[in-house]
Amino acid sequence: MKTLLIANRGEIACRIMRTARALGIRTVAVYSETDANAQHVVQADVAIALAGETAAETYLDIDQIVSAAITSGADAIHPGYGFLSENAAFAAACEQANVIFVGPPASAIEAMGSKAVAKDLMRSADVPLLPGEYGTAADIDRLREVASSMGYPVLLKAAAGGGGKGMREVRSDAEFEEAFASAQREARASFGDDLMLVEKLLERPRHVEVQVFFDQQGQGVALFDRDCSVQRRYQKVVEEAPAPDLPESTRSAMRDAAIAAAQAIDYVGAGTVEFLVGEDHAFYFMEMNTRLQVEHPVTEWVAGVDLVEWQLAIASGEPLPLSQEALNCTGHAIEVRLYAEDPDNDYLPSTGRIERLRFPAETSWVRIDSGVIEGDEVSVHFDPMIAKIIARGSNREAACHTMLDALREVQVAGVATNLELLERIVGSSNFQRGPLQTGLLAELPRADVDSSGGFFACHDLALGVTGKASRLGWLNSKLTLGCARRFSHQRRERRVAGRGLGRQAALDTG
Repeated sequence: MKTLLIANRGEIACRIMRTARALGIRTVAVYSETDANAQHVVQADVAIALAGETAAETYLDIDQIVSAAITSGADAIHPGYGFLSENAAFAAACEQANVIFVGPPASAIEAMGSKAVAKDLMRSADVPLLPGEYGTAADIDRLREVASSMGYPVLLKAAAGGGGKGMREVRSDAEFEEAFASAQREARASFGDDLMLVEKLLERPRHVEVQVFFDQQGQGVALFDRDCSVQRRYQKVVEEAPAPDLPESTRSAMRDAAIAAAQAIDYVGAGTVEFLVGEDHAFYFMEMNTRLQVEHPVTEWVAGVDLVEWQLAIASGEPLPLSQEALNCTGHAIEVRLYAEDPDNDYLPSTGRIERLRFPAETSWVRIDSGVIEGDEVSVHFDPMIAKIIARGSNREAACHTMLDALREVQVAGVATNLELLERIVGSSNFQRGPLQTGLLAELPRADVDSSGGFFACHDLALGVTGKASRLGWLNSKLTLGCARRFSHQRRERRVAGRGLGRQAALDTG
């Protein structure tokens, strides 16, 4: 492999380039009009513009990306995650163009692309499943009958896609019809497919996943497990490895099931098998992601490997670098996702210019994966992730302390973020002492907010924005500052908003 095109953007494109450079592989970036000055473009050896501005016009355009690979002389394409990473047609198009697709074969992607087909395959492979209707019928009366026979509550799910789209909890027969129609509309809009499934709703479950890797010779390993239970609307917020407080018998059986799931579809490359785990530690297959996961850094740290390096080696036909017996899980790692979004306003994305961005220094205990820098714009067209912050320690308690210290050093201004929320989660007894479960975030108590003082002299800014803010150099015609504070080792954010120089700013203590 001499030249690698990364069919993605943001932090994952930059992260893939980092490993490729270390291996002496030439890198090619593709970019939309919006991303002309983005970091993945700056860091690549070659950058090719894609015609268009939106994701659909650019990063999801198979023809444009394959053409860019041919034009640049790339002999391989890494899809990253999201976009075309789990698109069987894209994998097939790469093969037809004689370009290596750094991922599984199209047949494996297709097999796991439908929850209905995937669960039929898992049943055949004796992988545990929740009770439910996983057939091809989309008839509401049939699914309603199944729900009634299982007993409520149940979960309606779109057969295609993921990320919480097309999912509804239903707690009584009276709710079923409205929930079905709503979930089906969302599935149709998100995936162009309105096939629905119903399964028994597992109350207060954990979300635990197993990282698997298979080479082209059919050998596979499980690189331990991760807990991704801290979620909002079925989307992950905090991930960690290994999954804490899991009996070794459950952990071992789950890894065996993950290997069996991958073998059932002749898998190649990096994949993640996701399970729901009940309070009795029984586990059930949920889905398989046929790509590199957002949370792969926590596995890299506890396993002591570079998963992107493994991907590139296996895509080139090399055998697995290590056997199962040679792998060891050491210490504990936690990852949080820093987003430009407003948790106090229904998590709406916050767009605009990042006026200030400071991270803690990277060390052997703290890692920052980011694709943006100070001065960049958060666009309406793409995911508003600013960075992934990863911390590790000799045990979970140490990793939590390291993460809290790291979060307290982060400074962001210009856009609203979930920074305060991340610190509240990691610092909470709910998270530190458990038990972990997918409803943890909803049950998290909101800490009191002290209204005095401020780390960036918020009180002074509120009284006279001109002097203080001009010295900080963070003023636009409309000023938005994220002001950080610490109380009893907890940080609270304030937003100071002012219009023009010399005008009094309003201090939002909410």
